[in-house]
Amino acid sequence: MTQPDFLASARRTIQLETEAVRDIERHLDENFLRACDLMLNCKGRVIVTGMGKSGHIGNKIAATLASTGTPSFFVHPGEASHGDLGMITAQDVVLALSNSGETAEVVTILPLIKRMNAPLISITANSNSTLALASAAHLYIGVEQEACPLNLAPTSSTTAQLVMGDALAIALLEARGFSAEDFAFSHPGGSLGRRLLLKAETIMHSGDDVPVVASGTPLREALLEVTRKRLGMTAVVAEQGQLLGIFTDGDLRRALDQNVDLQNTPIDEVMTTHCTTIKPDILAAECLQIMDSRKINALIVTDQNNCPIGALNMHDLLKAGVI
Repeated sequence: MTQPDFLASARRTIQLETEAVRDIERHLDENFLRACDLMLNCKGRVIVTGMGKSGHIGNKIAATLASTGTPSFFVHPGEASHGDLGMITAQDVVLALSNSGETAEVVTILPLIKRMNAPLISITANSNSTLALASAAHLYIGVEQEACPLNLAPTSSTTAQLVMGDALAIALLEARGFSAEDFAFSHPGGSLGRRLLLKAETIMHSGDDVPVVASGTPLREALLEVTRKRLGMTAVVAEQGQLLGIFTDGDLRRALDQNVDLQNTPIDEVMTTHCTTIKPDILAAECLQIMDSRKINALIVTDQNNCPIGALNMHDLLKAGVI
């Protein structure tokens, strides 16, 4: 047996599927506009259905729609004939996938979908198929050749289906003005959700955990506060509680370089004034951006009177999953 040329096979597959995507782009027409209008004005849900490989792609399309502002879920056409058709209402839009447009399980439920007056959109490779002709909008995804060398396994055709589904989802996303924050609300458990929803007040140290010393405090006592609170810094405040400055590990290194008396020097002489502060409602992702741009490792959170109410450092952002 000769050694198979895996790279040549991979390149051929990618080329064929790329061509398939280019082909469906050329077939975009008023049917795509009609499909978008139906889905955009849908009062219920977009119900996606399909059998076999088309069903797997349909599941992904439904998930993409749901996460980008178009409420959607997948219904298996075989199960629909045995009770799941009750999930579909006249307020919904049905998006059916079938490469041939003649898939028996899908065609079987067409009369029932028509009877409940739910608009039907189809994605097929046959404009004259039963499914296409029954649709209010038909999206053509015909491909000349599957990537499979036998031209049998659904490969290029399923890629075309998926790309058409993505095109619908993104067109609707843009039409709705769907924002990054909206996306985050659909993904609160993911890293994007944490970056777009998590605020400083959620992860900051507060109360007695905030390192604070009064103006005039000897440097040795300030160092003890830094050590106790384990944030690598301490805030320095005036008598009324307003922030005067910050003392960090960097300030300590500079003090050591200058042979400063660690026992008796007042903290005011070695602290950094005009330090960077944030408000509690700032996004944690913005905290990271501030730290990166200013080359600092910690931030003090202040209230409207410029009094310290919290503190956080790079480790807190790392622990919260923002980094």
